[in-house]
Amino acid sequence: MLGADGLNLVLMIADSGIIDSAVNDLLARSQVMTLTESRGMRVKVKNHLLKWRGSVKKRITNVCETERFQQELALYQEVIYWDEKTFFERIPDVIKQLEWHSAFYLKARRLIDKNKGLYNPMFPHYFCDQWYQSLSDAIRQAQVSELEASKEKLLQDLYQRMETMKNMSGVTEEGDENSLGRLWDMAAAKLSRTDLSAMKRHAEFLKKNQGLQDIAEQLGRMASEVNDPDLNQAPTEDIQMVEEKSDEATDDIVGIHESDDLNKLLPNEALFLAYPELEVVFYKHLIDKRLMNYRMQGKSRTLRKVKAHRPDNMQADVEKGPFIVCVDSSGSMSGFPELCAKAMAYALMQIALAEDRDCFVILFSTEQITYQLTRQDGLREASDFLTYSFHGGTDLEPVLMKSIDLMSSERYKNADMVVISDFIAPKQSELLQQQVERLKKNHNRFHAISLSKYGNPALMSLFDHCWAYHPNWVGRVMKKW
Repeated sequence: MLGADGLNLVLMIADSGIIDSAVNDLLARSQVMTLTESRGMRVKVKNHLLKWRGSVKKRITNVCETERFQQELALYQEVIYWDEKTFFERIPDVIKQLEWHSAFYLKARRLIDKNKGLYNPMFPHYFCDQWYQSLSDAIRQAQVSELEASKEKLLQDLYQRMETMKNMSGVTEEGDENSLGRLWDMAAAKLSRTDLSAMKRHAEFLKKNQGLQDIAEQLGRMASEVNDPDLNQAPTEDIQMVEEKSDEATDDIVGIHESDDLNKLLPNEALFLAYPELEVVFYKHLIDKRLMNYRMQGKSRTLRKVKAHRPDNMQADVEKGPFIVCVDSSGSMSGFPELCAKAMAYALMQIALAEDRDCFVILFSTEQITYQLTRQDGLREASDFLTYSFHGGTDLEPVLMKSIDLMSSERYKNADMVVISDFIAPKQSELLQQQVERLKKNHNRFHAISLSKYGNPALMSLFDHCWAYHPNWVGRVMKKW
C-alpha cells in the first residue's frame, strides 16, 4: 500500500475541530451573549447552536460527494494499492486524469519531471503522501467555505430571532422562562410593524380586561386537576449501569484519523523509519500529531443517575393536552366581541407556551380557517389570526365535528376545547351530543365563552363550563356553571 486510506478523509476533517471552533465563535459574539441574561433563552440559544452543529457536520461531510472529489478520491484509492513497478508504469496516465479537476495536478507534474529516469522505491510513497495532503487541504477548504456560508446564514437567523424577541418585549408576559424559551422557537418569522402593532393592541386590551385573563387562567388550571395515573409524569432518578460509546475503548476499528498514538499507528507510517532520509518526516508528523492512527471505538460501562418517570408518585405532573380554540368569526361578532375573542385566544396561546402545550385556533362562520399558534412559525400564524376581519354567518356544527375528530386521537387526551361565540345558533344534534359525552369520559373538557346575552341556553348546556362576558355588565364576567 503506497499511501494512507482516503475513505475516511472527509470524516476525519469534519471531526478535526473546525465545527466546534465555529460554535465557540458564535457563542462569543457579543450580540448573542446578550441573550444569556434569561436562563430560558440561554438554554434555547445553546440548543439551537447544538442542533446547527449536527446539521452542518452532515452538510460538510457531504462535500466530497461532488463529482470533482468523487473522481479524484476514487483514483487515489486505486493508486495507493499499486506496487512500485505498476506505479512507475501507469502514473503518466494518472497525471493526465488529474489535469482538469485536481489542485494537485501542477505539483504532481513537477514531482514526476524532477524524478524522471530515477527508480527510487520510496518515491511512490512520497508521491501518494503529497497527494493525500493536497486532497486533505482541498476538502478542508471546501468544507470551511461551506461552514462559513452556513455560519453566516445562522447568524442572520439568530439576529432575526433577537430582533423579534426585542420587539415582542412589550407583547409577552415577562419573567416566564418556559414561555420565553418556546417563543424563541417561533421567532424566526420576520414580523412587520403592522403585525407587531396588532399583537400589542390585543395584549393591551387583555390587560385592561382582567376578566378575560382570569378566565384564561382558570382554563389553564383545569388540565392539572385530572386524576388519571396514565397522565402522571413524575421525574425520578435511579442509579443504573449505563453503556456509552467511548473512544478509549478498543472494541472496533471505525476509521482513521491523525494523531500521535504510537500504539494505534498504521503500518505504512513506520516505513518512514526504514530510510534515514525520511526519518525526519516521521518525527515531524509525530510532533504535529499527524501520524495516521486507527480510530477505535467501543462501549464503556459506568454508574450514572438516570432520570425516569413513574406514574404512581403523588408529586407527579399531569401531562396536559392542547387547546383547541374555536372562534366565531361571523359578522355578529364584530366590534367588542371580536376584540374579546382575539384577546382570549392570545391569552391561551401564552399559557400554552408557558406549559409546553399546543394551541390551535379554528375560525368558523360559513367556512373554517385553522391556525396553529405554537408551531415554529406560530407568530406569523398569530399575526394572521389577529388581523383577520370577522364576517359571514354562524355555523357551529362543522367546527364541533372537526374538533371532535381531533380530540378522538391519543394526542388530544386531556385537551381543552374552548368555543368563543355569541351562541346565537340552534341546539346541536343528539349524535353530536353523544360524541361529546364520550370524549368527556376520556378527560377532555368542553368550555364555552359567551359574548352575548342572547345566546341559546340549550346550546350552551353541551359544555362542561360556561362563562358569559358582556361589555355592559358590572365586572363584565360571570361564570354560569
